[in-house]
Amino acid sequence: MAYFVFTQRPGQVFVFEVTDEEKIAHARKIVSGEETERVHVAGKIVKKKVSYNPDWDFHLDPASIQFFDQGIEVCDANMEYVEDHLDEACGAFLPGCQWCPWDSRVIRELSLP
Repeated sequence: MAYFVFTQRPGQVFVFEVTDEEKIAHARKIVSGEETERVHVAGKIVKKKVSYNPDWDFHLDPASIQFFDQGIEVCDANMEYVEDHLDEACGAFLPGCQWCPWDSRVIRELSLP
């Protein structure tokens, strides 16, 4: 497993866990600049705080992580908006708990114990 950070706006970060080796390799290539396609992060939100992503009351299910170039509007939202409307998520807002922030960009890998 590996942990990565994506940003949407300067100073705004979200940490996510990746367990699939191919996806870990893809994320590392995004960070290094080797990969320029499928650079945005998508996944299924879980309404629970985790230790590696302490700033938010939700996280992405590691098994659901995907990388994409274009997404559908219904799953796009800023991380602050998701946090502020978490009680509405997984219904009409972010149906199926799918979150695909179009402006997400993987910026670094974290070294966690």
